[in-house]
Amino acid sequence: MHVADDLLELYALNRLRLADNTLVIFSSDNGPVVDDGYADGAVETLGDHRPADGFRGGKYSNFEGGTRVPLITRWPGHIRPGVSDALVSQVDLLATFAALTGQRLDHAAGPDSFDVLPALLGKSKTGRDHLVEHARALSLRQGSWKLISPNDGPKVNKNTNTELGTDPQPQLYHVASDPGETTNLAPRNPDIVKELTARLEKLRAAGRSRP
Repeated sequence: MHVADDLLELYALNRLRLADNTLVIFSSDNGPVVDDGYADGAVETLGDHRPADGFRGGKYSNFEGGTRVPLITRWPGHIRPGVSDALVSQVDLLATFAALTGQRLDHAAGPDSFDVLPALLGKSKTGRDHLVEHARALSLRQGSWKLISPNDGPKVNKNTNTELGTDPQPQLYHVASDPGETTNLAPRNPDIVKELTARLEKLRAAGRSRP
C-alpha cells in the first residue's frame, strides 16, 4: 500500500467522524532487501538511499537492520504526538488488542505476546522487558543490551549483499548508544554476556517444552 493511500484512509476517518474511535497502527515487514532475485532495477536506481538508514544489516540479518520495523500509532484524543523508545513487538498486538477490547486471550493463542497498550498509548516509556529475535541465530534484546548468540556460516548473504551477523563468538551491543552495532562489547562485559545467554537459553527451553 502506498503512503498516499494511507493518507486518504486517514482523511476518510476524519471526514466520517470515526477517527476518535479508531486506533490506527502502521507497521511493515522486517528488514529491507534491495535485490532478492527479482532483477527489477532496484540496485541500479538506489543511488544514495540507505533503506536500513543507520542500522546494520538487512533482511535475513541478526543485526537491527534486519529486525527493527517502523511502528506508528494514531488515535486522536488518546495518543499524543511523540516518539517512544519502548521495546515492543508485532507479536504483542494480540495481547494488546485483547486487553483493549476486554477480551481474554488464550495462552496457547499467543504465548509470546505481552500487553503493551500503555506503551502504544504513550502512557508508559517502557514496553516489554525483553525480546527474542531470530535470523540465522537467536538474539536477545534486554533493556539497552542486545546479545547475538554464536552461530556459524557466511558473514554476508552474497545474493542480497547483506551482513548476517554471523560469528562463532557471542556479540554484545549497547543499542541505545550504538544503534548501528559497530562495537562488539562482549569481550569487555563477560558477566552481561553470561546473564543474557542464560536467559536466552531459559526462554529457548521454555519454547521447546510447549505442546
